[in-house]
Amino acid sequence: MKEWKYSVRVADETKIAKAVARDVPVSPKKIVNLARVIKGMKLEEARKFLEDVIDKRQPVPQWKYKGKIAHHKGVSDRWRIPQAKYPVKAAKYMLKLLRNLEANAENKDLDIDRVRIIHVGVHKSFILKRFMPRAFGRSTPKFRRLSHIEVIAEER
Repeated sequence: MKEWKYSVRVADETKIAKAVARDVPVSPKKIVNLARVIKGMKLEEARKFLEDVIDKRQPVPQWKYKGKIAHHKGVSDRWRIPQAKYPVKAAKYMLKLLRNLEANAENKDLDIDRVRIIHVGVHKSFILKRFMPRAFGRSTPKFRRLSHIEVIAEER
């Protein structure tokens, strides 16, 4: 079996904190835009943003997979894109991952106020393929897509 590795190589590991969530039961389509938003934020700023998404106070702009999505007021002011969503389930898993990242940073004796997210990677995991029986001998596929999320933060 192939060994899993982080997708980014970092020169100095002493100022870096990493965290990964494997086989998250959320489609990568839901997480990609959320990952793009929090990349570059400080840890506290990203956590506040994710809590606002969970409470549906702050929408996440949709750069990818934005067909037939409603426009939201206030999104285009910051990111200049009107389409937005509230991916609550994805935000909950991302928030859990950020708490893990913060614990890893504290374990490495990094200053939490100066830690900034430098990389957020979302990768496809396997797909659970199930079929639901329907009338007249037919069936409907029910595919459950899973994701891997990796976050790397650096003290600056």
